[in-house]
Amino acid sequence: MQEYVIRRLKGKRIDYEDFFALKGVDLKVHRGETLGIIGHNGAGKSTLLKVVAGVLKPSEGSVVVKGKIAPLIELGAGFDMELTGKENIFLNASILGLSRKEIEKKFHKIVEFSELADFIHSPLKSYSSGMVSRLGFSIATEVDPDILIIDEVLAVGDEQFRKKCNKRILGFKKKGTTMLFVSHDMDEIKRLCDRVLWLDHGKSRMSGEPKSVTKEYLKG
Repeated sequence: MQEYVIRRLKGKRIDYEDFFALKGVDLKVHRGETLGIIGHNGAGKSTLLKVVAGVLKPSEGSVVVKGKIAPLIELGAGFDMELTGKENIFLNASILGLSRKEIEKKFHKIVEFSELADFIHSPLKSYSSGMVSRLGFSIATEVDPDILIIDEVLAVGDEQFRKKCNKRILGFKKKGTTMLFVSHDMDEIKRLCDRVLWLDHGKSRMSGEPKSVTKEYLKG
């Protein structure tokens, strides 16, 4: 805004160019399916997840979602850094659709999984970014969603905690939870996904079986 005003006052020409993060992506994900989404940085992967999660509204086209979503897009989004870990559990879980009674039932499980019991009454501003991510992951995965959206979040914490996260994700997969999964780790994509969508500059470049799509992506 400041740049705009200054340029107008100086009588300079103001140019802009429309940029569409997604262009004509047509996608259907079936119940119980795990869809991997790959592509270079800026390809539109996170935008697609945010549109599906309802964080962003598409400027054209439509999105139809059937089921309760838990988005693991930006761990810690919706947290208040001035509040304690405990207060943020109640705040964040309520944003994800849980009632106070449901949160009270799940509270100890969330704390136990996050391994933050010693810090749960401390304000979040005293947490490291890794601790905030661990708390965010622990809350979102206790919601028991129909659809789980995962954007590059399996690298939270140390190696032991990452194994716990992977184990929990596999548990959702076995239970038949629908998952949308973004990662730059092709081995992880091949291990977890039933189908892969390759996005390139906001467009669908290729979709199909994980091994063949990741092979073409790596060649490109």
